[in-house]
Amino acid sequence: MIETATLWQLIEARADATPDAILAIDGDGREMDFRKYRDECLRTARGLVGLGVGPGRVVSWMLPTRMESMILVGALSRLDAIQNPILPIYRTREVRFISNQCKPCLLVTPPEWRGFDYPAMATEIAAEHEDMQTLVVDHDLPSAGEEVELPPAPAALDPAKLPVRWLFYTSGTTADPKGVKHTDASLWAAAKGMSIALDMRPEDRVAFVFPFTHIGGINWLQSALSYGCTHILIENFADPATMSTLVKHGVTLGSAGTVFHEAYLAAHRASVTKPLFPEMRAFPGGGAPKPPQLHYDLVDEMGGVGVLSGYGMTEAPILTMSRFDDPSQMLAESEGGIALPEVDLRVVKDDGSLAGPGEEGEFRCKGPQLFRGYLDSSLDAAAYDENGYFHTGDLGYLDAEGYCVVTGRLKDVIIRKGENIPAKEVEDLLYQHPKVADVAVIGLPDARSGERCCAVIECKDANDPIAFEEMQQFLRDQQLMVQKIPEQLEIIDQIPRNPTGKIQKHELREKYSD
Repeated sequence: MIETATLWQLIEARADATPDAILAIDGDGREMDFRKYRDECLRTARGLVGLGVGPGRVVSWMLPTRMESMILVGALSRLDAIQNPILPIYRTREVRFISNQCKPCLLVTPPEWRGFDYPAMATEIAAEHEDMQTLVVDHDLPSAGEEVELPPAPAALDPAKLPVRWLFYTSGTTADPKGVKHTDASLWAAAKGMSIALDMRPEDRVAFVFPFTHIGGINWLQSALSYGCTHILIENFADPATMSTLVKHGVTLGSAGTVFHEAYLAAHRASVTKPLFPEMRAFPGGGAPKPPQLHYDLVDEMGGVGVLSGYGMTEAPILTMSRFDDPSQMLAESEGGIALPEVDLRVVKDDGSLAGPGEEGEFRCKGPQLFRGYLDSSLDAAAYDENGYFHTGDLGYLDAEGYCVVTGRLKDVIIRKGENIPAKEVEDLLYQHPKVADVAVIGLPDARSGERCCAVIECKDANDPIAFEEMQQFLRDQQLMVQKIPEQLEIIDQIPRNPTGKIQKHELREKYSD
């Protein structure tokens, strides 16, 4: 493992250590080794100097999961710029909000991609600012030779003194994103903990199937640079060629969450070649709690140790991470095993007292991966408790061994006639029904009971949907208390999820509330 203070130092150190090892392979068969990666980052950094990019200047970018995205990150790191990665699913309203708040000097987008005209959106937004340029990047980046002088490389300061160089926007289940400030060191703390837990090796080949602009994208890049392993870049997971690409390159770590793990399992079941991924060691996951049954299905049918979950959020990425030697039951039922070193994770009950083993409450945390506050500083006071612990907003408990079990969100508890119904408990049971492909349990306004419990279900076979009475009887057979059984059933073609797998429950509440 290579460990350095800044991302740029990590890029240089890896290029010196294993210059010919492969960092990335894409769906077109392009390969990029660590030497080429460093050199391309330097060429692009010199090209960006001509666009006014330099130390402390903000650059917003929303590119797909491509080699060019990785190169841009490295170039901006060399220039000591402040990076603002934006998820490609964001549209004019969200990007305008972000641009007004972080005021970038440059907004980088792809050309038209997956049916959306990004340059037109960028031009419209840039016209509203005096000092904002736009740049369209497909498979080319600004480039210049050594005649262009670069500013000094970022200084290797104590991690606590490194400046904020990353602005991420939350992509959770609420409608309004919040700007989150990070340093190279806070991101590295998460990447390091994840890598150690996953026993990362130079020979690992990671299925990089999710948006690189997500905070996890930078964590995985840091891991590859630290351990010298390879990323298989998938620009569009829905592409029919995705599984064959991953099979061809011998994926060993199948990231990155429930929606992807379900797709791997479905492809395996449909394949005539068993196992589909013979070298798969584990299925790292995160972003949202998983159905426990999915873990067991992956172990039984695909091999490896199953799902190794990480628990965290944009403000505090990867607070816990499962390990290969964790008991299978805990891999299925916990979210990330025990807390990573240096992470102080506690559970606080409604009355403000600390919960004991097995007692439910809100997870609160301190640790080196904790963010440096919100871009809108007025949000900071409410983000921490009186002891300086960050409010995660997640409900759960720590068992006697310290394993983290997430039971839901503070805002994801349905209160029906004063009775608390944890949505996740009902979802996990319904997921086991043979007709259910995906499920979201939500609370809807109800004049009689305050809230009524509604199950929104995506069925495996649209021609054979689960019936209301069938659903209720199944839950009764699972010995779920009567008060928690949904009073309403809605069948939907597809459960809406964001790129990290979180269900967009606010969309479902809006759709089914009346």
